[in-house]
Amino acid sequence: MTAARMGGVFEPVQLRTFLAVAQTLSFTQAARRLELRQSTVSQHVRRLEEAAGCRLFLRDTHGVELTEDGEAMLGFARTILAANERAAGFFAGTRLRGRLRFGVSEDFVLTRLPEILAAFRQEHPEVDLELTVELSGILHRMLDAGQLDLCLAKRSGPDGPGQLVYQDTLVWIGSERLRLDPRRPVPLIVFPAPGITRARALEVLERQGRTWRVVCTSASLSGLVAAARAGLGVMAHARSLVPAGLVRLPPRAAGLPELGGVDFVLLHGAPRGAAQEAAAALSRALLAAGDTLHRPLEA
Repeated sequence: MTAARMGGVFEPVQLRTFLAVAQTLSFTQAARRLELRQSTVSQHVRRLEEAAGCRLFLRDTHGVELTEDGEAMLGFARTILAANERAAGFFAGTRLRGRLRFGVSEDFVLTRLPEILAAFRQEHPEVDLELTVELSGILHRMLDAGQLDLCLAKRSGPDGPGQLVYQDTLVWIGSERLRLDPRRPVPLIVFPAPGITRARALEVLERQGRTWRVVCTSASLSGLVAAARAGLGVMAHARSLVPAGLVRLPPRAAGLPELGGVDFVLLHGAPRGAAQEAAAALSRALLAAGDTLHRPLEA
């Protein structure tokens, strides 16, 4: 912590840039998300640090991480931006209205996302929010077919479409009691096709030459979690979203291949008028939520 504070004014544009860097831990990724030059992102962060009178990030050749003051700034930034948006809406004399068709991946069923959506509904009571929970692959199809205005889902690769919300790593998870025999087929608990996580699990196993068998298929994350808690097998899942009652299985100990990274993105359809404004407002709320968005619920 620094000894002196300058007590400057915190500009909303700088706070939005700060949040983007904090969520991606990358100035490059933040620049892509905000559609800004990387030099502009660095300038915003530097000016915010000057206003705060402290360093918010530690940067070196290995990466970016938040300082203790940066962690504190996260909460302040979200509060300031939310208040700023409420004030702007009030004095503009307009209220968001219309139907917003929002799709979300099954991955977020057991997270704090419902709390974020509840806050959005309270903030915009005249928006008719229609929620669809589905596999990421199906959400992509629905968006392309014009059946959704906005969706939060995984994308199949880093070059795929979408506005990056955060990056994660796929890991193997299962019951703490589960023991795998490397000489036998891997017992898999999977979403049905066209699940992106399912496709990745089968791809890496076949690339390694490891045999497998499906012991449970369910389109519901709750169904998969129940099977995993019962010790029926293993499932591939995002590391930050591991449900209560399950643990990460070390790949080497279990004789399993690495699954690689995964991107969670916001994808916009082609809404017009009120729906377009509502989709933009919800996008800002989701991006501002940061790590709260993918924080798992307690058991």
